[in-house]
Amino acid sequence: MENSTPNPSLIMNDKEWIKSLSLYSKPNLRKSLFQLADSLIPYIVLWALMIYSMSISYWLVLALAFPAAGFMVRLFIIFHDCGHGSFFKSARANTIVGIITGFLTFTPYHQWRYQHALHHGTAGNLDRRGQGDVWTMTVEEFLHASSWKRFTYRIYRHPFFMLLFGPLFMFLIAHRFASRHQKRRERVGVIYTNLALLVMVLVFSLTIGLKTYLLIQLPVLLIAGSMGIWLFYVQHQFPGVYWERGERWDFVKSAIEGSSFYKLPKLLQWFSGNIGFHHIHHLNSRIPNYRLPECQREVQVFGQVKAITLLSSLALLRLRLYDEAARSLVPGFCVKISSQK
Repeated sequence: MENSTPNPSLIMNDKEWIKSLSLYSKPNLRKSLFQLADSLIPYIVLWALMIYSMSISYWLVLALAFPAAGFMVRLFIIFHDCGHGSFFKSARANTIVGIITGFLTFTPYHQWRYQHALHHGTAGNLDRRGQGDVWTMTVEEFLHASSWKRFTYRIYRHPFFMLLFGPLFMFLIAHRFASRHQKRRERVGVIYTNLALLVMVLVFSLTIGLKTYLLIQLPVLLIAGSMGIWLFYVQHQFPGVYWERGERWDFVKSAIEGSSFYKLPKLLQWFSGNIGFHHIHHLNSRIPNYRLPECQREVQVFGQVKAITLLSSLALLRLRLYDEAARSLVPGFCVKISSQK
């Protein structure tokens, strides 16, 4: 299977082309507003159609839930860009739109922005795992883990749990709580987001009814959440992915070799807000999502990055553990546990 690792000699220690990425990190107000409109307006219209369709057929509602989920993913990408300060030049505009789109995607803006910044600073670092990433154990760690931890890890990495239970747990439960170790702004942001969501649920309950609201919202959230988690999984879980320990960890390598180029069909690329160009995003997170394809085409070195396709990405679900000796993620779980201890 292809991975996203180019020839390191073509990319490493070349400060000029990395510096050139700053040319793409200037948001275009017209494009940002247009993307906000072509994501938010269809999402609202589809919600109205789903409410109307409840009186016709719930199967029609479920059919409409798929495009609605696609637009919800686009709203999350806008939220994501605002968190990086890349969607607007104005920090205040990024914060306002980020809070609104965060509310629509059930995600507290300030808390997520803080945690995601940690992810960008630690991705690919074996000694700093657990910062907004997919739980990944090494072969040795798994072999020497307790039976309960191995069982928990197997469940966590199972596609059913990850793509069906995971999204609902994350967006409905995990995002409702703030850590006591976070700053006041992050904690208050979680509270305000929860209050806003509570008001929304109350308004819908008094207008269309709680049952109708849940029959619409839950499928949309589940589909969108599954799409989002799958995209995040593919971005950092593939054969040959870069992981390194301690001082040997390198930011450029972690971006180019530790983040994938997920080449999706045009329609899916559009709905996912170009997030498949993740190798570029990790090199310079200030590049707006709508400028990533342009950057991929014009910066010569990115032509050396091998792509992961939609079809080949399905095999990535088999990956379970990181083998430090082979420097790669490996499929399945170890079976000779007793003999290794």
